[in-house]
Amino acid sequence: MIEGLIGFACVLVLVLVRVPIAFAMGFVGMIGYMLENSYRGSISMVSRLIIDTSQDYGLSVVPLFILMGLFVNKGGISKELYAAANAFMGHLKGGLAMATIVACGGFAAISGSSLATAATMAKVAMPEMRRFNYSDQLSTASIAAGGTLGILIPPSVILVIYGILTETSIGKLFIAGVIPGLMGILFYLAAVKYSVMRRPEAGPAGPRTNWDGRLSALKGVWAVLLLFFLVIGGLYGVLDFWPLNLTFSPTEAAGMGAMGAFLIALARGRLTMSDTFEVLRETAITSASLFAVLIGAHIFSNFVNIAGLPEALLELVTSNNLSPWMVMAVILMIYIALGCVFESLSMLLLTVPIFFPLVTSLGFDPVWFGVIVVVVTEISLITPPVGLNVFVLRAVVGNVSTGTIFRGVTPFWMMDILRLALLLGFPALALYLPSQM
Repeated sequence: MIEGLIGFACVLVLVLVRVPIAFAMGFVGMIGYMLENSYRGSISMVSRLIIDTSQDYGLSVVPLFILMGLFVNKGGISKELYAAANAFMGHLKGGLAMATIVACGGFAAISGSSLATAATMAKVAMPEMRRFNYSDQLSTASIAAGGTLGILIPPSVILVIYGILTETSIGKLFIAGVIPGLMGILFYLAAVKYSVMRRPEAGPAGPRTNWDGRLSALKGVWAVLLLFFLVIGGLYGVLDFWPLNLTFSPTEAAGMGAMGAFLIALARGRLTMSDTFEVLRETAITSASLFAVLIGAHIFSNFVNIAGLPEALLELVTSNNLSPWMVMAVILMIYIALGCVFESLSMLLLTVPIFFPLVTSLGFDPVWFGVIVVVVTEISLITPPVGLNVFVLRAVVGNVSTGTIFRGVTPFWMMDILRLALLLGFPALALYLPSQM
């Protein structure tokens, strides 16, 4: 156990001195495995993991979902989503901020990335909210918080990574994220309402759109609905009827989504040859980065297992008669603390190899734990002093201070804590839909 804790501490130190997380976990895992086993065994383990990971067919879902999200972004769908949400909600106090939350939820459902959602919606929604004299505090907070929905509403890249790391069904993880994701949207709308009740001048009401205008705005979101129905419907057998008889695996669903997003962007005339090349290049770079981190996590996980850290933690829990819920409370506190200094994917890959065996041995459902981990990760995205979504938004907007965004995001952060408490108290909120599969 001591060796495993030393290895964990070494990774933390390396990351804090700006060593990339992939190399930090890979280096510590390789050296630790060598000390526990042998030099030859360590080299053999590392080479085998690199080959196996790079040839794993199941991992092809990652670049395909990234490709789909980038084609969606090029297709200009984010503007239509925002326009449709604004047509229905813009006349309310704080309505533009509410429309931003709803548009973020819709964009997240087809991009699967929090950072992409926050960066894209900042360019679309921020100018409109400033035009209607919304405070920068409410405007930026609604974008930063709405962006966090991208890692929970399916398809979610981080749920895919969790499923691969823990060998949990990706299909069940996706469907388990639906209700918590919708809860996130509703709770964030409540946070906007609370903000404008405290400061009505922060979100003045805009002009009301008539029903003709609302129906016209909805025409722009058909592509989103079609793409979401194709991916999620095919994944869960909604299309399994004559003459289609289609049921997709996660990889096939990702492939269909990427092709659908490409055709939509092409049909809209938003895709040139240079754009297509840029999308493919960005997909390759992002996927290579994720694969490197995943390989590093597997190497570190092997070291942690051979050092006996998960078994030692379980023995520590049982010998001290700690209840499973006390252990879960400690794990969540560790996640929230780490979230103040780590970005979401690094935190997930660093901790899941250690906590997952302990959590499942205590009787917790792996699908439920996956949702809980993602919700805590969402909280970390808007938690000071790091709050990666806040810094992405700060870079895109440019002339708003980080402190302003963090102050505005506080009600949204509190709503995330409430949602986490409900998911802990009522696991069926995450497990009901997977149980129906």
